[in-house]
Amino acid sequence: MREQQRPGLVHRRDWFHQAAGVAAAGTLAAATSLATPSPARGIEPIERSGKSKFKFSLAAYSYRDLLTGKPPKLTLADFIDDCAKFGLEGTELTSYYFPAEPTGEFLRDLKRQCFRLGLDVSGTAVGNDFCHPPGERRDKEIANVKSWIERAEILGAPVIRIFSGNVKSDQSAEDAHKLAVSGMEECCDFAGKHGVTLALENHGGLTETADGMLALVRDVRSPWFGVNVDTGNFRTANPYGDLAKIAPYAVNVQVKVVIHPRGGQREPTDFAKLAAILRDAGYRGYVALEFEEKGDPRAECAKYVDRMRDAFA
Repeated sequence: MREQQRPGLVHRRDWFHQAAGVAAAGTLAAATSLATPSPARGIEPIERSGKSKFKFSLAAYSYRDLLTGKPPKLTLADFIDDCAKFGLEGTELTSYYFPAEPTGEFLRDLKRQCFRLGLDVSGTAVGNDFCHPPGERRDKEIANVKSWIERAEILGAPVIRIFSGNVKSDQSAEDAHKLAVSGMEECCDFAGKHGVTLALENHGGLTETADGMLALVRDVRSPWFGVNVDTGNFRTANPYGDLAKIAPYAVNVQVKVVIHPRGGQREPTDFAKLAAILRDAGYRGYVALEFEEKGDPRAECAKYVDRMRDAFA
């Protein structure tokens, strides 16, 4: 059952319709639209102008083994340098590899480095679980996301990848869903005040399937919300078909170099097929490589960036 709409939080679909109502019929029509929620169904695909357009980035998670350790072999500054050497337009600075409490000076130094190298900070990512019930743990999860929203604004990152979370041992799936929606709405409301979009990633748990993913997308009411399409995270019978279902709502895309259909073997990702799916959805934005396989990440990422560019051309 759809929850009652909270003041100040509306579906992206409703938000666009209300804006159109103001222009066409004035304040009274807009008030009527706000008072009458739309039926509970999937949000409308994001409307875009022009043909699909792809820009390329690399997720710092690809360098996880190089960016961790005591001491780490590389720094985030080294990773940014590599992104420039690979000819990328952007760099995704995953939050896991920052200091525990990064200062504003540290963030602005990275932003300056990216600017001088001609790179956008295409986004960042934060680990979170919104399915915890009210209490200290949930408050901590939400506070961490809000902290990274503020940091993303300093970095100039327009989007943060977030997760829904998982059903807890003493929860029903319905309760977990409601908690995830509530957490995302609260954080989206905060994100909007900082000009940052939150992108829900298909990452197991409540988002294990396309239907589960879209159920959340349907219920989160905010124009500052969208989908991060992770091409390797659907372990379903038809991963490409399920990726096509969520692609119309994408605000960020991450490409893995393998997929793993349910009941089948791991296989190389068909980059050309992914490109066709995103073109059909009219996607315009960043496509970030996230390398998780064996081998030297610096050599492998350089190779796969070239392959990805060729396939998406």
